[in-house]
Amino acid sequence: MCCRFMITGNEINLEDYNYDLPEDRIAQFPLAQRDESKLLVFNNEGIKESVFSNVADFIPHGSFLVFNNTKVINARLFFKKKTGAKIEIFCLEPADNMTVEVAFAKHDASEWNCLVGNASKWYGEILEKKIDVNGDECILYAEKLSNDRGNFRIKFTWSRNDLPFSEVIHNAGLIPLPPYIKRKPENGDSDRYQTVYADVEGSVAAPTAGLHFTKEVLSGITNRGIDTGSITLNVGAGTFRPIKAKNVLEHEMHYESFTVSRDFLRKLYNEAGKKIVAVGTTSVRTLESLYWISALNKHEENFVLKQWEVYDAPEEGLPDLKTALKKLIDYLDNNNEHYITASTGIMIVPGYKFRVVDVLITNFHMPCSSLLLLVSAFTGSAWKRIYKYALDKDFRFLSYGDSSILFKQQ
Repeated sequence: MCCRFMITGNEINLEDYNYDLPEDRIAQFPLAQRDESKLLVFNNEGIKESVFSNVADFIPHGSFLVFNNTKVINARLFFKKKTGAKIEIFCLEPADNMTVEVAFAKHDASEWNCLVGNASKWYGEILEKKIDVNGDECILYAEKLSNDRGNFRIKFTWSRNDLPFSEVIHNAGLIPLPPYIKRKPENGDSDRYQTVYADVEGSVAAPTAGLHFTKEVLSGITNRGIDTGSITLNVGAGTFRPIKAKNVLEHEMHYESFTVSRDFLRKLYNEAGKKIVAVGTTSVRTLESLYWISALNKHEENFVLKQWEVYDAPEEGLPDLKTALKKLIDYLDNNNEHYITASTGIMIVPGYKFRVVDVLITNFHMPCSSLLLLVSAFTGSAWKRIYKYALDKDFRFLSYGDSSILFKQQ
């Protein structure tokens, strides 16, 4: 039997995943204390409200909690032409499938795929921006190489070859707040739009479910005997890309790269059978993709998981989680490698059968978004009750908003 049965018919009507989100419910600023945000708890007992500082009380004892440790880069660069026109360059990802680590380590030039604001005013001249790096001047140059329907390839060079690009962009750029935050970044955003456990630079958007965690909350989780592990998925601007097709199955999902270590895979292998708790939709996407990369033998190809192919896989003969993880661990051992780096375009929609994740910690998402579709796949039709409760109880929405802990309904 084929897994395609999980999607009923040939259509998922986007309008079925719409709801009214008033502008004043979109949080424009974070709370003074991260863990004082509201926490909606949804499980078999129904829906109730708490505060995030108590989240450990709702995580099943002995669970395995998975974080995304990606770190947001200062991806928004502002240049001013000699005419006075302002040009904004939003760095999305390194060009030519280069890893962020390699692109950041460059000392001479680094090429990126970008969005450009006020592009009609940029006729081709090389832009310049003076920046201060540890008290010394550095000049950053931006050269437009190509434009493919609004996707620009930009070559960055700079005047000091002693500096890696990571240090240049850190000093030249601003934190890239989401477009629904209608204000300019402030100094505090550099800290608050990062998780306290952010470690690996490469994202242009924060894995916002993790913004509520504090060192105190993490200590409380450890004290309850809950083990933790980290993956790295670099969040791209595609996470904000709206679904325009009325039929969701016609939407082209964005790809995101992720990295998991052999040590993490071994830990997850040992924890299989316990409740797996994902912090954020990015962690869900990574964990579920890991299973399918093994189940579909993508480790023998190019480690790329396509958007819909998991729904075409025969249900009969699919491995359990431990078997799938063992295959990946053996692959790394046999090739003397320590990490798996892969790319996933998986789109998790209602009807998807979750193979790894049991509990999801997440914020409240935009209407008609791929993230809301994932939440609906996880909670079934209950997502409507969950979001109505949050709206009725004055929860704050989106990146700087409140949080929820959701138990899988399947």
